[in-house]
Amino acid sequence: MSNEQSTNNAGIVEDKQLNSRLQECPIAIVGMASVFAESRNLGQFWDTIVESVNGIQDVPENRWAIDDYYSSDKKEADKSYCKRGGFLPEIDFDPMEFGLPPNILELTDITQLMSLVVARDVLADAGIGDENSYDRDKVGITLGVGGGQKQGGQLVSRLQGPVLDKVLKASGVSEADRNIIIDKFKKAYIPWEENSFPGLLGNVIAGRIANRFNFGGTNCVVDAACAGSLAAIKMAVSDLLEYRSEIMISGGVCCDNSPFMYMSFSKTPAFTDGEDIRPFDDQSKGMMIGEGVGMIALKRLSDAERD
Repeated sequence: MSNEQSTNNAGIVEDKQLNSRLQECPIAIVGMASVFAESRNLGQFWDTIVESVNGIQDVPENRWAIDDYYSSDKKEADKSYCKRGGFLPEIDFDPMEFGLPPNILELTDITQLMSLVVARDVLADAGIGDENSYDRDKVGITLGVGGGQKQGGQLVSRLQGPVLDKVLKASGVSEADRNIIIDKFKKAYIPWEENSFPGLLGNVIAGRIANRFNFGGTNCVVDAACAGSLAAIKMAVSDLLEYRSEIMISGGVCCDNSPFMYMSFSKTPAFTDGEDIRPFDDQSKGMMIGEGVGMIALKRLSDAERD
């Protein structure tokens, strides 16, 4: 038997065991919250479904300039042949509500900030507040992450000063002028300082939520590509079935519709070349990317009924 067959068989056995445990101990969804394209909260999200709202649009002007990165020619270097997707709406955010000093907002990735908002809302929807007598050491969070973190691109770009210096020097630009140009170039990006690294890390998304809401249970993120949220929920369910936790928050996070992500999927190529996507259609020709944060609160059914 090959290693691949052994792995597949092990996965089948694990799934059967999980299904057996779920029959003995069903899991209940006791809260939901989200921020998606065209919807600032869960209620608006349901409305977009009922009203058949299409959340796909051209890249908004306040994100990035289409003319800078778009070309209908799939083979053109450093250009995306897709200019459409799903984009998060503007959300009111009070950093002090989440214990964040305003001066580190610029250094904190949008995935962390939006996840704090949705985590707050899912706890409220589940009726889990500071006034409740829940053992916080038995509350955990697992999240699927997708794509990259926008801050990473900013910080990497800031390190390109030496490359720019060589290009300018080879073009005959004086040292004094090179220094001025490079300094202006670096100011276009966020600086490297003590809060920069935690601000860009994907694993801090769950950690920052656990810290803010005083969760003492499991907290981690899972990257399983497009199955990230599914993998995270499976981990959350296992935590409940094995009685390591009493409440688990789980879901998925992806907020990076940056030029980098568009370039990544364009050069694969995975994007559709049409105006819209048809994910369950025989005529499907590819995908598009959308930003969003969705979370659910889970309990063992017996505990949910008790509460």
